[in-house]
Amino acid sequence: MSVAMQDVMKQSGVAFGTSGARGLVSAMTDRVCYVYARSFIKYCEASYKCEKEIAIAGDLRPSTGRILQALVKAGQDAGWKVTYCGRIPSPAIALYGLDKHLPTIMVTGSHIPADRNGIKFNHPNGEITKADEQGIVSQSVDFDESMFGADGMLVAAPELPAVEKEAEENYCKRYPKFFGEKALQGLTIGVYQHSAVGRDIVVRVLESLGACVKPFGRSDVFVPVDTEAIRPEDEELAREFTHKDYVDAVFSTDGDSDRPLLADDVGMWLRGDVLGILASQALGIKRIATPVSCNTSLEKCNSFEKICRTRIGSPYVIAGMESLMEGDASVAGYEANGGFLLQTALKRTAYDGVERTLPALPTRDALLPMIAVMVMVREQKMCVVDLLRKLPKRFTVSDRLKEFPTEISKAKLAEIREQKLGEKLFGKFAAKPSKFKPKDGPAPIFHGKMVGLNEVDGYRMEFDSGDIVHLRPSGNAPEFRCYVETEGKERSAELLADCLKVMEGWRK
Repeated sequence: MSVAMQDVMKQSGVAFGTSGARGLVSAMTDRVCYVYARSFIKYCEASYKCEKEIAIAGDLRPSTGRILQALVKAGQDAGWKVTYCGRIPSPAIALYGLDKHLPTIMVTGSHIPADRNGIKFNHPNGEITKADEQGIVSQSVDFDESMFGADGMLVAAPELPAVEKEAEENYCKRYPKFFGEKALQGLTIGVYQHSAVGRDIVVRVLESLGACVKPFGRSDVFVPVDTEAIRPEDEELAREFTHKDYVDAVFSTDGDSDRPLLADDVGMWLRGDVLGILASQALGIKRIATPVSCNTSLEKCNSFEKICRTRIGSPYVIAGMESLMEGDASVAGYEANGGFLLQTALKRTAYDGVERTLPALPTRDALLPMIAVMVMVREQKMCVVDLLRKLPKRFTVSDRLKEFPTEISKAKLAEIREQKLGEKLFGKFAAKPSKFKPKDGPAPIFHGKMVGLNEVDGYRMEFDSGDIVHLRPSGNAPEFRCYVETEGKERSAELLADCLKVMEGWRK
């Protein structure tokens, strides 16, 4: 029978977000994943000149193995060779596909809870774009419906092929080849492993660069570490570890190890957008593409010749990077979650005087930004905090309201736009502090004036105090996100708390 991809999406509720197709594990049946994979393969056959071979990999979620089996069946039924690269980071499978000019699929839900999962697609030239998504969605595929039971699961699921280790090996060799095998010699780095798929690879790579590595926090249960909204327990764990063990920094990643988490020597996690600025400076990047939600220290530090602000999501950052391609200027992009994308190859002369080249990898990579910053720390004989002090004093914080129906958050933003309620709702929190302090009674209450509005992605308000409030429904889960930026750390936390209280009232 012939099945349209669009119909499967509507029936299952599993749809494309900012990083591939995601949904509840209960909705991501073998049938749904099979149709997604067959549609992707069919689209690649029509749109890209490549061999009939696809490479797949996955993270450590309980549901990932079952979904990988459905992808193997889809590839086999399409007449394609399926190469299984094991449980490796998303950038590792993407790099393998670029090197081999093959389409690849990564089974991962990234940072979201284990009751959800996802499928991330890369065509032979890199991550799929929004145009590619439309091409995949427009496909219809033919298959025997009797392969699946009433529950949508395969009646006879195939075994996974033997693991092809080349993808993991090439990814691990990428960093010492560029930075040199002694690039981190003399540094001690902790690695918060939890359930990240790259937890052992991070240790291996750091050791190959000469660092002394101290792993901790390994978990057999999946831990939903969100690098953009760090859990209090992860903050406490890093502080406790650095209190007991001296380290120069702590490395960690999200579930599929494409988004970084870097902490200083006292266990304070850096914001991903701040890490992106430091990494870009360390690598000598000239042009940057980054989402509108990221810290404005990027512009204020005057380190880059051109900056492109985009919607949130790697497909938009990739489009932004492509728009910056001109001449031989180095181009990269990063996101608030820390994901760092390298659009152009880089050249570097290491400590041994040898010039080395780092090939482009235009997909989120967790290791590159963290390693680059620590190489700069070692070369300049500084610490991470010293680098942070050099940046303009702008502090971004963000959080989200979980289990917040997307239709409600979108409706509320539409109401704010139509009735121009942004200043009324949030101006009282983003007001300029009063210089007048009366001897008796409370200080007068001021109301901030909105002086800038950006609706590239969500609703981003800038007030005359310099405070920024950005509201946005998540593209990956039923969550309502809030981003705040001010000139002070405590001020940002206070403003974020005030904004979330207002947003919480919108659930009703």
